[in-house]
Amino acid sequence: MVMFVNNLSGVNHSLMLLSCSLQLIPLFFFIGGGTVMSLMYLARLGLRNPDVCWDRKNNPEPWNKMAPTDQYKFFAVNTDYSKLKKQGPDF
Repeated sequence: MVMFVNNLSGVNHSLMLLSCSLQLIPLFFFIGGGTVMSLMYLARLGLRNPDVCWDRKNNPEPWNKMAPTDQYKFFAVNTDYSKLKKQGPDF
């Protein structure tokens, strides 16, 4: 059986390991879930963060177009963004 496993590709090898030992199922589940969550968070950072500029021609400085009531942080503890007022000049 060991010689047969060596000829399989990576995905088939993983499935063969899961069928042989059921103790690896939670390991694959949590590593897969962590990978998916980290990729989702990276996508959120790339799409929602005002520090990232994807279109330099139409919006070269996206951080200047943010209103003080826009929440761009992932988690705000004790901040009510609807009551904030702008403190600086317009650029």
